[in-house]
Order: sequence, then C-alpha cells, then structure tokens
Amino acid sequence: MTSSKPILQIAFSFLLAIFFSGCCTAKKSLPVGSEQNRSDWMRGKWGVMTHYLADWQARDHDIAMSPEQWNKMVDNFDVEGLADEIKSTGASYHFLTVAQGSSYFISPNAAWDKYLSLGTNKAAHRDLILDMAKAEAKRGIKLIVYSTCTGPGDARSSQFNKNATTRDHRNIEHILAWEKVIREWSLRWGTNISGWWFDGCYNPNQLYDFPDAPNFQSFAAAARAGNPKAVVAFNRGVIDRVISITPFEDYTAGEINELQTSLIRRATPDGLVDGARIHKLSYLGQSWGTGQPRYTNLDEVVIPWTRKIIDAGGAMTWDAPIQPSGLIATNYLEQLRAIGKAVAERGTNSVAAKSP
Repeated sequence: MTSSKPILQIAFSFLLAIFFSGCCTAKKSLPVGSEQNRSDWMRGKWGVMTHYLADWQARDHDIAMSPEQWNKMVDNFDVEGLADEIKSTGASYHFLTVAQGSSYFISPNAAWDKYLSLGTNKAAHRDLILDMAKAEAKRGIKLIVYSTCTGPGDARSSQFNKNATTRDHRNIEHILAWEKVIREWSLRWGTNISGWWFDGCYNPNQLYDFPDAPNFQSFAAAARAGNPKAVVAFNRGVIDRVISITPFEDYTAGEINELQTSLIRRATPDGLVDGARIHKLSYLGQSWGTGQPRYTNLDEVVIPWTRKIIDAGGAMTWDAPIQPSGLIATNYLEQLRAIGKAVAERGTNSVAAKSP
C-alpha cells in the first residue's frame, strides 16, 4: 500500500501553485505593473509647460477679459508658431492648460454646459487643445493636458453643487459631474493627446481615496476614456520628494519650487518610484507662468538638475510664461533652447539608475 505522505505533499504543492497563480493574476489586474509601461516614453525626456489662462493673461497684459475677448484671443492663438518654438528647444512633450481657476476653457464642453455652468458659458468656441495637439504631432511632440481634480472655482450648479466643492469636502455629485466633463474631452481628443496632469488634489484621503466613485480610479478611467495609453498624474502640491499618491497614476506630479531640493528614494533602475515614473515640474519665471527669468545662470541649478532627473530615468518639465499670441517670449525661448542643447549633449540613451 502506497504511503499517503507523498500524496499529501503533491496535493499541498498543487494548492500552493493555484494560490500563487491567483496572486499573479490579481496583480496583473491592478493599475500598476504590466500597465505601468504607459510612461515608458517619458523615460529620459524633458518638456515644456505653458499656462494659457484668461485670468493670468488679463493680469499680466492688462486685458479686460470677457467671453468675447477670450474667443478672440483663442481664435488668434498661433498653434503652428508655438509648435515650431517647442520643436526648436528639443523638448519631447508639452503641457498645456485647458482650465484652472476659472471656466474660461480653451475648448468647448457640452457636459460642462449641461451640469455645471448655470448657463454662463465662458469656454472658447475653438478647440485649441485639439488644434495644438495636431500641430505638435506633425513635429513629433506629445501634448499633455493640464486640468484640475475638482474643476474651476466658479463652478456653481444648483443640481450638482449645492455646497461649493472645497479642498476638504467630498461633494460627490459635483466631482462625478466634473468627471463627465473630463470624459467628454478625452473621448473627443482621443489619441491626439498623450496624457493628463491633474492639479489641486491636495487632500486625497478626504476627496479621492475611496473604494466607490468618484475616486482616483474613476477619475483616471474618465481621463483615459479616449486613449487607454494616456499617462495620468495627480498633483498633491509642492513636495520635494518624488512620491506617488495613488496606484492609478502613471507618473509623479512632481511640483517643486526649488529643483535642487529634490529627493529621489527607492527608485528602480528604469526610473520608477512605487510604480510611477519619476517626474519633476518647476518654473523658469518668478512664479508659475509669470515674471522675468529667475535664473541668470542655467549652469547652477537648471541644467545640472535637469540632467540628474533624466539620468535617474525620469522626466523633467519646465514652465515658461506664454504671450497672448500663444508664443513664448524670446528670453525664455533662449533658456529652453539652452536646456535642450545641454540635454542633447549629455545624451539620454544610457539612462543611469543613480539618484541625485
């Protein structure tokens, strides 16, 4: 008679195999891991951010803003000229704001009109995001759209926003309505855009870290409705350390004021931290999108730290002010070209795993 011990061992081994197979299958269903290669194209690259916002343009250029004025400005925005400028810098991608603090969008949106506008339509008639994306695609440049997690501050809908959404109040109806706005844009733009950068996610535990929608998962799904390969990042604010705040983002938001205070810890050789691409974002002006250049010598901080982020397998983005015409001022364009030249001279083909 055969002993039952080998049989038990075989049965136990079989059960273990099933268990670990199930674990691996479950892991593949998570937003990290196999899908994290969405950000592979960002590895060792750098890009340019521009804020084209009605209130900022009015402030910096003494413009009396109105929907009519905004439409005139957006209609005259020189997408081909800006695309040529960004191409001349050597940047691989471009962040462009669709909206921030006000509903002066640079692209129309029917969901916004229906759910959140209260009949006050300030959005431009021209779809500037789509036109910009197409102009840049011809030059091999990817467009990433800047938006916010809760929509502009002037959103006041009696149906969806009885209590104005704040940074520490989870107004479910409002955020679900804003997701509809994001989804509509995403479906319209499709693969013309390559990703999103969502600002204002300052209190994720109170607003988005929930098992039920709206949450990071539903927000990311809305953003990727038109392009499943679109990279997504959620910005919690200025953080020196490279950190991911949710497994449903592909790269770190990376907002930082002084780039030289950056900290990269526990990064993989291919430039990931906790499953998200290393990414840092800072500004060349006195602040975001405004003022004269604050760096007189790019060799002290800008160039060496851009190289360090890239050498770590990450991506570096520099914000520069933009004019009403849509073009970048000459002094900033010269700085961006200098960054691009320095990156090209360094070479990005052999990306190191060392952290700054």
